[in-house]
Amino acid sequence: MNIEGKNQVIEAIKNNATINRILIDKNFATRKDDVISLARKNKLKIEFLPKKILDTKSVTGHHQGYIAETVDFEYCDIDEILNLAKERGETPFVVLLDGIEDPHNLGAIIRTCECAGVHGIIIPKMRACGVNETVVRTSAGAISHMKIARVVNLKEAIDNLKEHGLWIYACELGGKGIYSQKLTGPIGIVIGSEGNGIKQSLRTYCDDIVTLPMHGSVNSLNASVSAGICIYEILRQRTFEK
Repeated sequence: MNIEGKNQVIEAIKNNATINRILIDKNFATRKDDVISLARKNKLKIEFLPKKILDTKSVTGHHQGYIAETVDFEYCDIDEILNLAKERGETPFVVLLDGIEDPHNLGAIIRTCECAGVHGIIIPKMRACGVNETVVRTSAGAISHMKIARVVNLKEAIDNLKEHGLWIYACELGGKGIYSQKLTGPIGIVIGSEGNGIKQSLRTYCDDIVTLPMHGSVNSLNASVSAGICIYEILRQRTFEK
């Protein structure tokens, strides 16, 4: 998998990603450069190549002259997410994504989760986007700081979280207004897919439903926008509870 773009490559190096080599525009070789300095400090292999060759190797088309060739993204398991919350002495905060297919949405959600202190994200293996080059770029480096578990069955993942004391909310129409709900305990929030929302079978498996207020003619929001509103309302409540 490629990690492309200056900031994304820097974050990958800082977070000890397994990098096979870093490809850099040969025009950058003689200038003072943060990526080059950091790569040399970490004894990583650097190859200086013409921009047109980087263009052919780029997946996103936005490499900015920097491409890190890495192993595929390493997913974690759910216990690692819960252990991170324990290590930090914090109440668990997990986001579950039911069938997000657009890599731009997934990348944006990862970025929001990292900014808001979410301990981890759970995604399904089937019929959903995994971590790829576009997701990495859209996350703007946040992917290097976020634990992501990829599971076969989201219902089993919810069972696991419930056994550890988390209350699971579906963010969907037809529930209680999100601003009237107390969301300060151990929590998992489920965000549905771009077109179909949360599957009915999974929605009924959740403990409760929270709904965003809608006052316009359109009755739905982009998945990453919905996720951002929910995540930051939870963060707001957790912050003011302290």
